[in-house]
Amino acid sequence: MIASILFISFIFFMLIRVPIGFALGLASLVTIFFSGSVSPKYLVQGLVTSADSFPLMAIPFYILAGEVMGQGGISKRLFGFAKIFVGNITGGLAIATVVTCIFFAAISGSGPATVAAIGGMVIPLMVKQGYDKKFATAIIVAAGTIGVIIPPSIPMVIYGVSASASIGDLFIAGIIPGLLVGALLIIYSYFHAKVHNYPKDNQKLTFNLVAKEFIGASWSLAMPIIILGGIYGGIFTPTEAAVVATVYGLIVGIFVYKELKFKDLFRVFSTASLTTAIILIITGTATFFGRILSIENIPEVVATSITSISDNPIVLLLLINLFLLFVGTFMDVIASIIILTPILLPVAIAAGLDPVHFGIIMVVNLAIALITPPIGGTLFVGVGISRLSIWEVSKAVVPMFFLMVLALLIVTYLPQINVFLPK
Repeated sequence: MIASILFISFIFFMLIRVPIGFALGLASLVTIFFSGSVSPKYLVQGLVTSADSFPLMAIPFYILAGEVMGQGGISKRLFGFAKIFVGNITGGLAIATVVTCIFFAAISGSGPATVAAIGGMVIPLMVKQGYDKKFATAIIVAAGTIGVIIPPSIPMVIYGVSASASIGDLFIAGIIPGLLVGALLIIYSYFHAKVHNYPKDNQKLTFNLVAKEFIGASWSLAMPIIILGGIYGGIFTPTEAAVVATVYGLIVGIFVYKELKFKDLFRVFSTASLTTAIILIITGTATFFGRILSIENIPEVVATSITSISDNPIVLLLLINLFLLFVGTFMDVIASIIILTPILLPVAIAAGLDPVHFGIIMVVNLAIALITPPIGGTLFVGVGISRLSIWEVSKAVVPMFFLMVLALLIVTYLPQINVFLPK
């Protein structure tokens, strides 16, 4: 009965377009008043204690770092460097876009931030070169999801906190799955461009050109090395790495590339603060939502229901993937991780999964959700940049959706891909 009130009220608030952070909090309050199991004061306490976490401090800094890099010319130089190597082959601009997203993902930790930083630059360029605008938007929307798979990743930080798993292990486990998604999108870009006869870039590859672009992009290319090398070299924690990334981005953007002006800092900090506030509101209310689920023993009921269908690990993983893909279509990534980790992790462990492996499965699932309506984060950013309708872009992104599902199945049933590097 209590579970029904909780979920029905949450769905109701979502249907009337209440923002998801407030919908989670209001649904929790309604349930509290009906059940009487805890005091409404518990909600306020939950909002405070959920944010009282050292690893969560990484989130505002990774968001700020992404904003700084997008405004400071780092994404532009990454794209220019990638384009000189692949621009003169079939689908070169689309392939360069995917490669740039992989590099930028190793800096920003966010899918929507990756699309925002790169999409405004590459979509007009691809259209100018003769690419279909719907395809140009769809490829950046899909490639932007790599931002939450390749480390550093904000959803991995949230999962690590929720599952008490090593964030460093999660980061390094995400490298191969992120590259796998990128490789599939590159292959698709090549064949799609070949079928539609998209033009190539006629720029000739010379040593002088490579040297020039490399020197210009060297500060940008060094950033992932500094961040990931520092984490895995034991120099600083993932949280401290976020601060290093922010400071490095500010120095490069202001003093090296000189594209980020002091007058722009207020706008950059304001945008990052607004995004951080939204994430922390969702984190707080989703954590409280999850605590009500735990109080009412709903995780145990769900786990028992899933395992009662089959005790075959292959079937269990398939059911979990289908469930996550479904939930991701209408629930925010951060909220999904906080609410569903306590429910699904015991089932995954019972099926013999390593918590790090399951974390990667969960993040890749919810990365796919970023390109599916009605909630898809990267989808809406891409639509906002291209000014196309959401249905036009959704239709163009369907083949990429199935490629990402293929990557998900590989990641799910070949755990060595995830746990090889951490071990």
